[in-house]
Amino acid sequence: MKVIRPFKIVGVGYCLPSKCVHSQEMEKELGLPAGWIYKYSGVEKRHIATTESNSWLGAEALKKAMQSAELQPKDLGCLIAASATFDYPLPNKASMIKHELGWHHTEVGCIDIDTTCLSFVTALDYASRLLNDSDCRHVAIVSAEIASKGLNPEHKETFSLFGDAAAAIIVSFDDTGESGLVKHSMVTYAEGAEHTIIRGGGNKFFFKDHPYDATLHSFSMEGKKLLKLAMQKVPEFAEKFFCKIGLTIGEVDLIIPHQASKSGLMLLDSLLGGKKDKVVNNLANYGNCIAASIPLALTEAIETRRLKKGDSCLLIGTAAGFSVGGLLFKF
Repeated sequence: MKVIRPFKIVGVGYCLPSKCVHSQEMEKELGLPAGWIYKYSGVEKRHIATTESNSWLGAEALKKAMQSAELQPKDLGCLIAASATFDYPLPNKASMIKHELGWHHTEVGCIDIDTTCLSFVTALDYASRLLNDSDCRHVAIVSAEIASKGLNPEHKETFSLFGDAAAAIIVSFDDTGESGLVKHSMVTYAEGAEHTIIRGGGNKFFFKDHPYDATLHSFSMEGKKLLKLAMQKVPEFAEKFFCKIGLTIGEVDLIIPHQASKSGLMLLDSLLGGKKDKVVNNLANYGNCIAASIPLALTEAIETRRLKKGDSCLLIGTAAGFSVGGLLFKF
């Protein structure tokens, strides 16, 4: 297993909205039988934003990551916001996180990357390129997601699945070359582009022409079609991803998947032949937090020392579009 772009994770942090909603409460609210949500979604509780904004959650997570990295704002070469949801269409998300932090006199550039649920994975690949192809030595990646605002309570499956959260990771150039990226790949199967969609809010269904409608402006997912496509494409993707690396998916030390759904995690378990001890699964505690899911799970794995120095780690998941992506790195 060869490191092709050296980097090391030097700081992590996360932030959750103060309001935590247990599935029992939600079942009463939605008129569902006791235990229905956990049975179908695998979620026991999730955090829901009330007064918190994307920028505030992201800023709080980044503060913690900067403290753990023992870095100052002036040390950063770039701040990447990697998420699907946002406070404003303009300006970009990273700029608003920097503004929330009050870093008004720091010349750190702000970039947004949005590949929906795979945004953090894409951003980590991009950060590794910055660290190896420029004079940049430290990059901050922040995934701050508020999914709850775009959900329709009439669609009980999705309304009970998602949660809100933010996570931040600081990556630095590794002079030793021992840690870093081994491989990154993402494939988009556009036949599934409309299986997960929010139709209203952009120029196609602009708000001046299409006033708010719960169906038009809420997240919509065709679960059966999505699962069928995932069952076909994810094993195919994984086989191609590992064909020239020199190890199999079962030999990876730790696997951090996107916490998409109970069925999505079961699909990964089937690829591993039941080796669940290798997989980080925090879906029950947080729900699907879109792009924040993977860095939140990564942060927990690092803080609890489940991911140890020298371990191989695979970040893998699916995203609206329909995309499948993975990134293998050595910690």
